[in-house]
Amino acid sequence: MKRVIAALGLAGLLAGCAPAAYGPPPAVGVGVAVGYDGFYDDYYGPFYDGYWARDNFFYYSRGPGLPYRRDYNRHFRRNAWNGFHPIRGHGPGTGPYRH
Repeated sequence: MKRVIAALGLAGLLAGCAPAAYGPPPAVGVGVAVGYDGFYDDYYGPFYDGYWARDNFFYYSRGPGLPYRRDYNRHFRRNAWNGFHPIRGHGPGTGPYRH
């Protein structure tokens, strides 16, 4: 029993080290695409789509069908910042951002 508990604990620790990938953005409403505005410093290179989540992090995808990733290091911001340029999107799943 102790080995099972130790193995589960180790698996949990290792899972925390893996890069996080998330599925599609949560549904806002049936047929409703919510746009977003923000600022980006191009750290990750071009991105295809994104959304602001309730946890105040930006989640971005690099292409259609690819997973959304959380921007832990705040390369996307809601307010203007030195070295950042404005971005505007149509909403989750609606295609490439505009800037």
